Amino acid sequence: MEGIDHRIVRANGIKMHIAEKGQGSVVLFLHVFPELWHYWRHQIRALSSLGYHAVAPDLRGFGDTEAPTSITNYTYDHIVNDLFALIDSLSVEQVFLVAHDWGAIMGWYLCLFKPERVKAFVCLSVPFMPRCPQMKPMDRIRGEIEAEIAELGTANVLKTIFSIRKPGPPYFPQGNAFGIRTDASISLPSWLSEEGLTYYVTKFDQKGVTRGLNYYQAID
Repeated sequence: MEGIDHRIVRANGIKMHIAEKGQGSVVLFLHVFPELWHYWRHQIRALSSLGYHAVAPDLRGFGDTEAPTSITNYTYDHIVNDLFALIDSLSVEQVFLVAHDWGAIMGWYLCLFKPERVKAFVCLSVPFMPRCPQMKPMDRIRGEIEAEIAELGTANVLKTIFSIRKPGPPYFPQGNAFGIRTDASISLPSWLSEEGLTYYVTKFDQKGVTRGLNYYQAID
């Protein structure tokens, strides 16, 4: 993370943490659940070295950005307006947008609602999926997951997310949100360092992961 700058901006009534580096045209990176700005650290360095202003926020509910408690504060409308306000705070008219998974979903809606603010969009993993008048998004996704489980005979973590969509206490409260002991010896994949694991565990232990799950909760 050395050489990457961090600051808090006001965006759509919340305090949003952003990581940034470089000068020039803005490339805005949007992460997925359960990630943080940290996911884009290598791209921030690479793009900034090529003459771009690379910016990656912690989205609403994640990391060092504020996390409203109500599920109703995590709709597409809220997130898109967060991003709209963030772009304004950068004093630019347009951004190059790069987004992954849930970030990509929000990226599509930013393009739909505020097309004049996006110069180009690089979408990773999730194509644009128009809403179906005959079926709520959660029902459609639940059906797809149940079909996958029936075919593969394996459980999916999302099944739990979609089957317990009820207001109430956090599923994963603050404090040891992942059940991971950071002092334990575990085998890490090549792309995840001890430093990276510690960073993620520390940040999610501060808030838990319920706010991130609210993106699913509010999808309808």
